[in-house]
Amino acid sequence: MKKLAIVLFNLGGPDGLEAVRPFLFNLFRDPAIISLPAVARYPLAALISTTREKLAQANYAIMGGASPLLPETQSQARALEMALNAKEPDTEARCFIAMRYWKPFAKETAAQVAAFEPDEIVLLPLYPHYSTTTTGSSLKDWLSVYKGKGRTRTVCCYPTATGLIEAHARAIRQVWEEAGKPQGLRLLFSAHGLPQNIVDGGDPYQAQIQATAEAVAEQLPEFSDWRVCFQSRVGRLQWLKPSTDDEIKRAGEEGLGALVVPIAFVSEHVETLVELDHEYAQLAEEVGCSPYLRARTPGVREEFIGELARVVLETLDRENSVAPHGSWRCPAGHSKCALRSQRVP
Repeated sequence: MKKLAIVLFNLGGPDGLEAVRPFLFNLFRDPAIISLPAVARYPLAALISTTREKLAQANYAIMGGASPLLPETQSQARALEMALNAKEPDTEARCFIAMRYWKPFAKETAAQVAAFEPDEIVLLPLYPHYSTTTTGSSLKDWLSVYKGKGRTRTVCCYPTATGLIEAHARAIRQVWEEAGKPQGLRLLFSAHGLPQNIVDGGDPYQAQIQATAEAVAEQLPEFSDWRVCFQSRVGRLQWLKPSTDDEIKRAGEEGLGALVVPIAFVSEHVETLVELDHEYAQLAEEVGCSPYLRARTPGVREEFIGELARVVLETLDRENSVAPHGSWRCPAGHSKCALRSQRVP
């Protein structure tokens, strides 16, 4: 049987409160996150991880003391394996997980993939939207450690993939219907933010987020009032606007409720379970933004896992080693687009 390895990239998260500081250190020492020379970046990463440790630990304590991201990703990996092996019975498809900032790290996963001796490898980020800070960083990390066999194809992004759009749309309808179909709601597509200078430097992330939001909104004619916004700002740099908290305040001022959609995330983790479900829910109550609803991430929804299986199989047939899924192409002006540059990251 032909052997197919699918490497799922994700951020990673601490598996215990004692792992919070090293996780943060790994995050902030990444040159894709802080673009300073190592001699300055490492001490700064140590300072940030130390000063933010207690606050971050309190957030992870809300979730039981650890990030749920790895268990969620493992569930997605198992579901994707089942879907692929059902579609291609003559192929042994196996999913592997490579996290960027906590275990399992790419080096460990690369050894497992090499031992599997695959004929084909598909690198599949669980970031639907390409950014140098996420997919670009994960790909660079992987390419520095993988030395095994197998022809490699990389999915750089899939912002308008049908199953992704359907999963978000159904999650929105589900929470709305469960709440009794309340009126006077503004749909807020909330994405993890980026410093403005990264986007100004040619990163296509914001354009891809906008495309996903537009595609989901097209599926939801009952929600004509919607906006894209950005969460999780860190530091003093100017970040993408508008911020999610500002949009919640605006909705409250206008006498509206909000249905928040974590449009950039496919798994539940600290940004959804704490920032959206606790911090922003409290803010909404304070500013009179009611009701405040939050749609779930795609997770293991059948339409999303089915789409990932199609992404993998269609990727095997293409010539380019790095390309987006389907017909998506970044608008002109995004010099960091992986397809346009044909380099990784």
